[in-house]
Amino acid sequence: MIRNNLLLLALSLGLMSTAQAQQDWKIAGNKITSPWSEKVNPAAVLPEYPRPQLVRGNWKNLNGLWQYAVREKNAATPTSWDGKILVPFAIESGLSGVGRTVGKDSLLWYRTNITLPAAMKGKKVLLHFGAVDWRTTVYVNGKEAGSHEGGFDPFSFDITPFLKKGAQEITISVWDPTDEGPQPRGKQVKKPNGIWYTPVTGIWQTVWVEGVADTYIAGTTQTPDIDRGELTVNADIPGRQPGDVVKVTAYDGNTEVAAGNLEAQPLQLKITSPKLWSPESPFLYDLRFTITRKGKVIDEVKSYFAMRKSSIGKDNNGVQRMLLNNHFVFQFGPLDQGWWPDGLYTAPTDEALLYDIAQTKAMGFNMIRKHIKVEPARWYYYCDKLGMLVWQDMPSGDLGNGWEMRPGIIDRATDKNRSAESEAYYRKEWNAIINTLYNFPSIIVWTPFNEAWGQFKTMDIAAWTMKKDPSRLVNTASGGNFYPIGPIIDLHNYPEPAMPDPAIYGDKRAIVLGEYGGLGLPVDGHVWQQKDNWGYQSFKNADELFKRYSAFTDRLEELIKLGLSAAVYTQTTDVEVEINGLMTYDRRVQKVPVEQLKAASQKLYNPALVTVKP
Repeated sequence: MIRNNLLLLALSLGLMSTAQAQQDWKIAGNKITSPWSEKVNPAAVLPEYPRPQLVRGNWKNLNGLWQYAVREKNAATPTSWDGKILVPFAIESGLSGVGRTVGKDSLLWYRTNITLPAAMKGKKVLLHFGAVDWRTTVYVNGKEAGSHEGGFDPFSFDITPFLKKGAQEITISVWDPTDEGPQPRGKQVKKPNGIWYTPVTGIWQTVWVEGVADTYIAGTTQTPDIDRGELTVNADIPGRQPGDVVKVTAYDGNTEVAAGNLEAQPLQLKITSPKLWSPESPFLYDLRFTITRKGKVIDEVKSYFAMRKSSIGKDNNGVQRMLLNNHFVFQFGPLDQGWWPDGLYTAPTDEALLYDIAQTKAMGFNMIRKHIKVEPARWYYYCDKLGMLVWQDMPSGDLGNGWEMRPGIIDRATDKNRSAESEAYYRKEWNAIINTLYNFPSIIVWTPFNEAWGQFKTMDIAAWTMKKDPSRLVNTASGGNFYPIGPIIDLHNYPEPAMPDPAIYGDKRAIVLGEYGGLGLPVDGHVWQQKDNWGYQSFKNADELFKRYSAFTDRLEELIKLGLSAAVYTQTTDVEVEINGLMTYDRRVQKVPVEQLKAASQKLYNPALVTVKP
């Protein structure tokens, strides 16, 4: 009876907490919203485990309603607060419940109190942030725990030395100059217009705490080699002691397929007769890391990997082609910017995050170019699960130079002279992004520069990226200023498909069309604003748009025969005033039925179009 009463009390308190949270929060502003905004529960915001590549059970999600304040840049920690903000939605977003800009002359402050789970008693406690834009300083119980600069990479602090009995106070300050600073910031601008969008300031991915042993697995790297049938494994293990045994085990379902002890790193696991990952068959192996000391397990994490290869090779006509698992697969997908009308950088729910990828697959695409943004880890996990190839851009910053649309390509050397500070921020964050995303098999291409936006030291940056990760292809300058480096040459052309001349480039570099299309169709009731919306070419109805789209797809079939390896259509969804998406910005309208789009693209995957030498 006592136990039942306690359960009823806990349930009652939980319902009261949820009801109070609902009273303290509502969507700010009057912009369009996605269907998932109605499913946002402020008492359980994005509750899913945020790090699928390194899963550990002892954790607590800190998303939810926090206090916030906006103060002058040099002001002290607030003693009063402006209201409540729903973490992890940026303050400018509707889902934050605030809908307010901050700017370079102000600091955004957060405050919350947390109680650590009993399972964390006696453990090292790590405070994790998925992403915060941009300069973050964290205080625990009034003492500084650490700071971080970067808007697109996760970071953590060991807060164990700052803990006390009872509740823990966490206070955070964030400074973000948006487009008035030298840092990578993607498409955010102070005054949104055209292809430039609303600022994103502050926390925009999940915040959580985790309890670990003094010796624990902080990170891993997994590199497949399908030609040798091996997986190369490394691990970062702070506090490792002599005699600790670190076992790595690979599974096909419940069947163990390989195992070894991680002693002198790296470890090569032999994967006999590997099942290869591809868009048609996205097979994932499970992976487990276990640290044992004197026969006792002190840490264990779960991960996964895939056996796949991204490379180039010549076809029977001597033209270089992008290859997947040593075979030519035409890579066709949309430019995907990952913005949401209600959450800006942040999808309202995990279901929404998955939806864009699943819908892209249903439209007949096998690739996504993740454009000028980095997504939460769960987005790449879903690409891994569904079999979606990913080209990952580096978010732009410190813009300059320029570009021009041209059907042929003339190599130009017009690098921007960036300041030492700007260059350092770029290099630091690009390195962090690659480290963070390295284990996701869906990512097969890195793109350091787009359309000459802030492009600098191209030869150096491209060479560094290729050396950093030789397991993937590097698209040095998508539609930008071209230099004789890297395995890919990438043209942007609107609206019609076009390609670089194979007679000039085809014997050394794979030829791709990094952007084309941009066919616009505004849908009443589903636009960001009522006028001044635009696309590269606008239409009055979906039938006219699809007729043009289909003609473009027919042209791609001919270009594939001539040497084209991949094409990127602009774009997945409308974004703010851009109305050239295949879906509306709120995801409530699919402009052209997915069945029509899929049928139009199937001919592009015909293996008879291109024969690659064995």
